[in-house]
Amino acid sequence: MKTPEDFLRDGGFVPAAEIDRQGIIGAFISEMEKGLAGEESSLMMIPTFVGVNGKVPAGAKAAVLDAGGTNFRGAIVEIPPKVTERENRPMPGTRASVGQEEFYAAFASEVRRLRPLATVPKVGWCFSYPAEATRDLDAKLVRWTKNIKAPEIVGQYVGRELMSRLGGGEIAIVNDTVATLLAAKATEGDMAYSSYVGFILGTGTNAAYVERNSEIRKLEDLDPDGSMIINAESGGFNKVRQSVFDRAMDAKTTNVGFQTFEKMIAGAYLGAIGLEIYKAAAKEGMFSRKASGAIAGLGSLETMDFDNFCARSAKPGRDNVLDAVFADPDDAKLARRLGLPVFERAAVLTAIHLAAFVIKSGEGQDASAPVAINADGSTYYKTRAIPFAATVRKELDDMLVKRRNIHYAITPQVEDAPMVGAAIAAML
Repeated sequence: MKTPEDFLRDGGFVPAAEIDRQGIIGAFISEMEKGLAGEESSLMMIPTFVGVNGKVPAGAKAAVLDAGGTNFRGAIVEIPPKVTERENRPMPGTRASVGQEEFYAAFASEVRRLRPLATVPKVGWCFSYPAEATRDLDAKLVRWTKNIKAPEIVGQYVGRELMSRLGGGEIAIVNDTVATLLAAKATEGDMAYSSYVGFILGTGTNAAYVERNSEIRKLEDLDPDGSMIINAESGGFNKVRQSVFDRAMDAKTTNVGFQTFEKMIAGAYLGAIGLEIYKAAAKEGMFSRKASGAIAGLGSLETMDFDNFCARSAKPGRDNVLDAVFADPDDAKLARRLGLPVFERAAVLTAIHLAAFVIKSGEGQDASAPVAINADGSTYYKTRAIPFAATVRKELDDMLVKRRNIHYAITPQVEDAPMVGAAIAAML
């Protein structure tokens, strides 16, 4: 019988130790350069017109909105980070279809509540839906996700529409990844960062970084000496070879062939990859007859269950379907040998992902002024099967510090990073 490692390799699954780190970094940077030039690329490389220069004023308070799911939040954010006056409300359009007046009225009500408590005039808004950023920090909604039903808003500049209902004013709109990058500035203190990367790895993934305007060739009339944050939409990177298990999982998604990098590292997909591996192994007779039958009948596998099983960790109050499927100790041992490489590969690809953005920033040459990486997301911080964050740092040390003498720093985790980052966008 094949070993689990041989079985995975025969299916085109490249183990973590054999991933071509330098080759994929090069492919990432090449796709970044194409996207910045307006050429065909798997990376959108969206200019945000948001800069990072300047010191965030200590004690400043901004009125902030955060919209990106079934609820939206309003609060006052003060620097150093302190969130007060927080209120959660249902996101308009989640429960029933709404028109534009009802939609904007909900946000306008929050701004009216918060404005008198702010010390900066501009409102910060973390708006985490597909949108085109504008030079005046507005956002034109391209389409809704997460089942929001507000069709009149599509195509509108949401900041302009909101402010018109408030009698005027300024607003700074950023998405969650850009806000995560900006939140790193709240951790600076006396530290001098040379540049910043914002990274989210939860249900999905994305990264943003600071790029020199001279490199953004698809835009005209930029100050060549300036810089801005680029939202890479990096989950779309498509230059990593998929295994047969990845392709089988991808074929069952609603966006087949897209977001292939995200589907190799993000929490929405790792359990589904594990299930495809287990089903294929069962067909090859690698498990007992009882386990094979149970796997064949399993319609889905949540990443939380896959992770907890591989970590030999039970989540209180939650029965893990894999504990029942692999009740036989030999089956369980084999299943963990097949499952752990999924998490190990994800950690290495995550580090490659981050290394490419740090390198492309052109900064970090001085150890006293590293590139700050602000990471957010449950997959990055809460994966149990392997020490995920520590593995990423070890890989970054090798890829950046040892090989290239480029210095980075993972910032302390910032609570409420989207709100803090939106506040900083308003303050800068």
